[in-house]
Amino acid sequence: MLKFVFVTCLFLAGAVWPAASAEIGEDGLHKEDWFTITFRDIAEDIADAKAQGKRLAITFEQRGCIYCREMHEKILADPEVRDYIETNFMLVQYNMFGDEEVTDLDGETLTEKSAARKWGYVFTPTIVFLPEDAPEGVSVAKAAVATMPGAFGKWTFLNMFRWVKEKGYEGEEHFQIYHARIIQQLRDEGRLGQGE
Repeated sequence: MLKFVFVTCLFLAGAVWPAASAEIGEDGLHKEDWFTITFRDIAEDIADAKAQGKRLAITFEQRGCIYCREMHEKILADPEVRDYIETNFMLVQYNMFGDEEVTDLDGETLTEKSAARKWGYVFTPTIVFLPEDAPEGVSVAKAAVATMPGAFGKWTFLNMFRWVKEKGYEGEEHFQIYHARIIQQLRDEGRLGQGE
């Protein structure tokens, strides 16, 4: 028995434990201390982001979402990703099934869950990128310059934020072409292997 305990202790001492889980809020969503908390008036949030030299992005998440957890624990925990987003975007978290009040760009007052339904967002996480200036009389779904539905790896995730920041949606280069170009540059610089 003593031998078993000794071997077990040696095993546990050398074990590699996974990183701590992201903090979970009362609503069951993973939280980042750099997310922005607002009154969820989209026009005001766009203006506030612009005043800070940033762009507004909304992330829709839900309790128990394994892809949301992966996004927080793997993608947003990466300093390169986190620092880029925090510097260039005001990211506001929405609960796909939440009851917080939201004011759409067209003036309609909704709950988070009815906003998700109205705007047609059904996957979590979904990140919605808004324009620099709030258009009048249209919904968020019509005003969005890009939408990232679902979970992606680091480079697709980060490159989407970069593409929006660089206003790639206004140019001729589709996101997929932009992304492929950046991935090739990373390979040429030795930052990525051929299989990544």
